Amino acid sequence: MTARTLPVADATSVRRFLRQVAHDHRGELARTLALYGLAVSSGLVGPRLLGDLVEDVRDGTTAGHAAVVVSVLTVFILLQAFLTRAAFRAAGRLAATVQGEIREKFVDDVLALPLAVVERSDNGDLVTRASQDTSTLRRALQLAVPQVTEAVMWIVLSFAALLLVSPLLSLALVIILPPLVWVNRWYLARARDGFLREAAASSGITEGLDATIQGAATVEAFRLEEHRVRRGERDTQAWWEAVSYTLRLRTVLYSVEEFLFTLPLAAALLLGGYAYTRGWVDLGQVTAATLYILQLMYPLETLLDWVGGLQQGSASLARILGVADTRPEREPAEPAAITSAELSTHGVRFAYDEGPDVLHGIDLTVRPGERIAVVGPTGSGKSTLARLLSGIHPPREGTVRLSGTPLHELPSHDLRRHVVLVNQDQYIFGGTLRENLELSAAGPGQDADDAAVWKALETVDAGAWVEALPDKLDTAVGAGGEELSDAQAQQVALARLLLADPRVLVLDEATSQMDPGSARHLERSLATVLEGRTVISIAHRLHTAYDADRIVVMEDGRIVEIGSHRELISQNGAYARLWTSWL
Repeated sequence: MTARTLPVADATSVRRFLRQVAHDHRGELARTLALYGLAVSSGLVGPRLLGDLVEDVRDGTTAGHAAVVVSVLTVFILLQAFLTRAAFRAAGRLAATVQGEIREKFVDDVLALPLAVVERSDNGDLVTRASQDTSTLRRALQLAVPQVTEAVMWIVLSFAALLLVSPLLSLALVIILPPLVWVNRWYLARARDGFLREAAASSGITEGLDATIQGAATVEAFRLEEHRVRRGERDTQAWWEAVSYTLRLRTVLYSVEEFLFTLPLAAALLLGGYAYTRGWVDLGQVTAATLYILQLMYPLETLLDWVGGLQQGSASLARILGVADTRPEREPAEPAAITSAELSTHGVRFAYDEGPDVLHGIDLTVRPGERIAVVGPTGSGKSTLARLLSGIHPPREGTVRLSGTPLHELPSHDLRRHVVLVNQDQYIFGGTLRENLELSAAGPGQDADDAAVWKALETVDAGAWVEALPDKLDTAVGAGGEELSDAQAQQVALARLLLADPRVLVLDEATSQMDPGSARHLERSLATVLEGRTVISIAHRLHTAYDADRIVVMEDGRIVEIGSHRELISQNGAYARLWTSWL
């Protein structure tokens, strides 16, 4: 794992997860294995019947007896086909169930990721896990696992039947086991890491393409086409090298296996012929043993063919499970009793990753119901402070407290009931406008009524354009629906905020997509509705600061002034200079 990729679960964690899955579905697993066992047992009757028939023919038998043997053999062949189909269907249902549970777990784990972790991770890494890795795992579960299960059952029971027929002739199969075990151990020791590198390289390609597409305007404006092409070439080369490595591993594996598969049948015929001439075995035993060995080759080849597929599936499962290994930046705790909307910081320092501090010893107390505006030049740390005050990042040093409780000790769902951050980057989900607004209803499964929704829309000056939509609140928006402007998307976000009704609001450029006049009118409307709530506004337009109860002025990651507009203007300091420049 790098600083920009999510963790990958280790082999022990993957095995532990699979053991838990087997335990949770032990009933279905037992029925599936029983069906496979019965199907394979039915298939093992044939070679023994044919071996006995050869002996009978040699000793002289009637056509009626041969017809009976053929009839019995036909019954067992039909029974084997029926049981195999039933077993494969049972295995498919079990695989689909497990796959669904893994997908649900993955979605839950992704939604539980701290926002700071998502933001600093490569988009391609998460997208590849959600698409390519889940697809690879689906193929392994629905195809590899049932076929491998059947193959293992065939190998185990066929070898047992071979031992019962003739321990001596079973040596023809035993001779290939040492080299077969060795080459597979050699392969498995290298394959998992190889497939993980292959998946990581694929993530790099996705990340590079996504960045190029998203930044197409920037690429064109600054003539970065060659740079992006070189980036794509480097990503593709890294992917090719990873794929070439796993291909070389499979080339060695399959070449050795194909050679080894030719040995047992030849050895059985030679050993059987010699043993028969010495009187150690009869002709029926040689026939049955040869047929069992011949019968073993296909499941053995199937098993070994799917070794690579299972390794790919294991690597994909490790990447999917690894999302849950991302440690939350706040330690979960029992929901605290939040009795007030007082937000305070003490001695707060913060740095992004391993970089230098961007906040230096921030001490600030925001009283319940107070409106605070944070101002300062670009790069002074305003937005970073907003993210700490909303609990997205924990401080490197110091504490951020809500009603005396450190924010990082609050469970995420509990924190978001009390503190909400709204910035300029708002997402409209595919669905109706009503569904987008009801996302922020007061609790799980609780929908806001139409009156509350319309009141929120009117408050953010969105009522007119929503009324003009073809189906009003039931108009499809987002992907495949009505396209909303950036300003309309921000109004929807602010309406969500009103419906969520948190104690503390942190607004970072929440009206930046609107023209100054509309933004000013909206902020005054919000001020009336948000009366009594604690509001921290990152003020890039200083008219927001003018209406605040107190203004916090930041420079170089430090608070340099605090006071009302009039007080700070009279001091003729940093704020006064900003105000004069803005005017």
